Amino acid sequence: MKRLFKIKAICFLACAFLVSAAAMAQTEKKPIPSPRDSVSGVVAGSHIKIWYGSPSVKGRKIFGGLEPYGKVYRAGANEATIFTTSKAITVEGKPLPAGSYAFFVIPVEKGAWTVIFNKTAKQWGAYKYDESKDQLRVMVTPKHTSLHERMVYLIDKNGFSMNWDTISIPVSVK
Repeated sequence: MKRLFKIKAICFLACAFLVSAAAMAQTEKKPIPSPRDSVSGVVAGSHIKIWYGSPSVKGRKIFGGLEPYGKVYRAGANEATIFTTSKAITVEGKPLPAGSYAFFVIPVEKGAWTVIFNKTAKQWGAYKYDESKDQLRVMVTPKHTSLHERMVYLIDKNGFSMNWDTISIPVSVK
């Protein structure tokens, strides 16, 4: 009887060890393909913060490829990019009230891109984007720049920019 008890105990411990080892293997963290990032700064007396998913180029054609021309793009990965301003500001000469907005762009092959501040700040991508909820739309001329493998937003005294691949979208804020 004691021998049977020992065998059962050994089997139980062996199973417990295997289950715990499998559980530990499942918790290994893999790198996130498009990690969340943020940038903040003060422009025109307003505290501005931008939260975004930061995708990588990975050898792909980005604008006009992965992100088609003429379609609303969430200006990041996964969740829509969120732009927050603590005070009313002027964006490209047009007023934007204080608040949080989803930030989108519409890329085009040549000419100015449409930059959008949408009142529905929290949304997944641009799948349920509703133009009727736009607070502000402005036109911005993109600039060619050196390669940015991972998307990054920059804020300076003149405004902010979205930089990815070889494109920079500078947005003036006053």
